[in-house]
Amino acid sequence: MAKRWTAPAPGPIDQWSFDEVEVAAPGSGEVTIRVHAAGVNPADAKHVASARPGAEFPVPIGYELSGEVTAVGPDALGGSGELTVGDEVVAFRVQGAYATDITVPARDVFAKPAALSHPEAANLLLAGTTAAEMIQVTRVTEGETVLLHAASGAVGVSLLQQARELGVRVIGTVGPDAEDSAERVRRYGGIPVAYGDGLRERVEEAAEGAPIAAAWDAVGTDEAIDVSLALVAERDRIVTIVDPERAKADGFLWIAGARPESARFRDIARARVLELAASGALEVPVARTYPLDEAVEAVRFVMDGHPGGKVALLP
Repeated sequence: MAKRWTAPAPGPIDQWSFDEVEVAAPGSGEVTIRVHAAGVNPADAKHVASARPGAEFPVPIGYELSGEVTAVGPDALGGSGELTVGDEVVAFRVQGAYATDITVPARDVFAKPAALSHPEAANLLLAGTTAAEMIQVTRVTEGETVLLHAASGAVGVSLLQQARELGVRVIGTVGPDAEDSAERVRRYGGIPVAYGDGLRERVEEAAEGAPIAAAWDAVGTDEAIDVSLALVAERDRIVTIVDPERAKADGFLWIAGARPESARFRDIARARVLELAASGALEVPVARTYPLDEAVEAVRFVMDGHPGGKVALLP
């Protein structure tokens, strides 16, 4: 028997249940994984907060994990090659990562980068592939200067590192009194600027005369979007992951993992993100870990503010 978190119906995280479940033996093209860490993301709660097309409840919680292969079904070829019992792996995009054990399609399972711990690896791919798509859709290239809103968050930190690999200069917004956030932006190659009154002028000063070629929005405030619209000449080089309504109204881009085109891109992008992590070029700062049975508290911590890094559940 395994333990697993499930949303029994649409609604708040307080109604989630932690249950004993049977773990199915792996069928054709599947593997079973003993979970060593599960990544905690705001999407875990948002995607079960209300009824939506395609969601059939009860819904197992969690999209990404790191662990060890314990059983391999017939014809089970992983995303990075052959899988065998004992392999350390990551899995994304799966359903039900908040668990002690899980059987998943082998195509969504990859070798764990040795450079990362299990809590780090469990938080690599959702943020990493989101960041990769933001770079791709805005057509950012070497030598350009880009504005990044919420630069010290999980997606922001991955964007900073991936942009650095491309030779892209990033100006990233942080809280006006958040020196720890500003230092995180500097650590990963960005130029921190405080949001709030005068943001546009501070961004222009930091750009030192270079045009702002694109903008990546991971916060969704009116200020962030208004400044992006004022500074970026081409609206199809502005992208948000949080405010589809402004994107539709103002004619810029919106991406989301549940959208078919985003899902297709992110599946392909997994290999590149893993490669960057394996080479040491992509780190995953982890702020805190929680026992698996405290998943609701962990999600609340992530949703309530600025955790200062990723959060993982440890079975």
